[in-house]
Amino acid sequence: MYNPNYMYPFPYPMSLPSQNPYPPQYFIEAPRHNPDFIYPSYHANIPFQEESVVEDDERGWFHHSIKDYGPEPYVVNIEKVTSKNNTFRTALWSGKHLQVTLMSINVGEDIGLEVHPHLDQFIRIEQGNGLVKMGDTKQNLDFQRDVADDFAIVIPAGKWHNLINTGNRPLKLYSIYAPPQHPHGTVHRTKAEAEAAEHH
Repeated sequence: MYNPNYMYPFPYPMSLPSQNPYPPQYFIEAPRHNPDFIYPSYHANIPFQEESVVEDDERGWFHHSIKDYGPEPYVVNIEKVTSKNNTFRTALWSGKHLQVTLMSINVGEDIGLEVHPHLDQFIRIEQGNGLVKMGDTKQNLDFQRDVADDFAIVIPAGKWHNLINTGNRPLKLYSIYAPPQHPHGTVHRTKAEAEAAEHH
């Protein structure tokens, strides 16, 4: 087994010591591999884009610049970006036929009773506990389910609905609208700000 401090002998040992001009212990010293050093790749001289590495997590990277990336191609760890979002609503991707928004509902708050006559909606819970209500009229929300981490909610067009945070921490979720519901680049930091923008 080779010595990691030194590598191949030079010249190689000969059969007769008299034919070897160097003593058998003569070796050329070679650098050792350093496992703690991150060797640069051919990408090292390319500057990072805005959505590139900006924060470490347990895997060593995370794209967390939260803004609207639509309608360009986009890939993201949706669980992590949803958990990092602290705004009531932020559009993450807005296209021609679909929109992805992130939401964080504070303890005791709700999304607000609403209906979308011409679009379907998909919601996935990434953190927290809640109660979803749906019905054909705002006075008759006869469909009710408790939801928590990893639950999905599908809201058909025309159904009145609300989602209430019933837990003790913010309810983190992402919502998909088809077609889009909010203007490109929408950011509502609080529920009051969202209600004011919708009223306006």
